[in-house]
Amino acid sequence: MEHKGYLSRIEFDDEANIFHGEVINIRDVITFQGKSVDELRKAFEDSVEDYLAFCVERGEEPDKPFSGRFTVRLSPEEHRKLVLAAEKAGKGIEMWIEEVLSQAASL
Repeated sequence: MEHKGYLSRIEFDDEANIFHGEVINIRDVITFQGKSVDELRKAFEDSVEDYLAFCVERGEEPDKPFSGRFTVRLSPEEHRKLVLAAEKAGKGIEMWIEEVLSQAASL
């Protein structure tokens, strides 16, 4: 599920007969649970809203899902290969990597 850019992972606890989930694309911890899909969705949205309100009360910026930046560590040889591939495509390394990753994510 997704709400305001926050994504969740859901599991079902067969013993307790309940769904439980957590937000997966931030460092802070947001959890929720419900016995039905509708109840679970409502609990997820309420938990995100509660988290945002809590951050406002404390005067803190909420952890934002997906800043658009991430770091990848490569060997110098792999780095060289990527730069050369971008140059062959006639693009800067960042634009080339963005296109390659977007294509891979669309598969």
